[in-house]
Amino acid sequence: MYGKQTERAIGAMSRLAEVWDGGKTRLSAFDIADQRGLPRPMIAKILTSLSQANLVVGSPGPGGGYALSRSPADISLKEVYELFEREDHSNLCPFGGGVCGVGEPCALHDRLVGMQKDIRTFLNGTTFEIFRAASQDRGLTPAPQDAVPEAPRESYRAVERRRK
Repeated sequence: MYGKQTERAIGAMSRLAEVWDGGKTRLSAFDIADQRGLPRPMIAKILTSLSQANLVVGSPGPGGGYALSRSPADISLKEVYELFEREDHSNLCPFGGGVCGVGEPCALHDRLVGMQKDIRTFLNGTTFEIFRAASQDRGLTPAPQDAVPEAPRESYRAVERRRK
């Protein structure tokens, strides 16, 4: 759905949403990276980009750090997605050859159009409030990186493998 840079940016933004208190609490790039298990240099660069896009505010020095620039309910995933992802404006069909939208559609056309619509709806309709509420209202915390599930559960990251 999106690349690693976008995924890591959402991870950083979600952490800032979890501690949202009107912008008083600030976290350093290193704190965010360590708490999310992400590479420190990458998170520092991402936070710079997020700051330039006015999605976060940063202040240097002791007591400094980053906070969301506005309420998590007012920042959609789409804003982060658009900052780091580039749309492919090619009209060539990578699956059926030819030009997409001209002639008979390829076998995947309708499904891909539907999937794109669903992704746009998801990105537009999901705000970082979901992370603030999960943390502050429901007390949820991310599982530690070394956690082992008690019972297998579906994950969007892990592909189900068939046992022989």
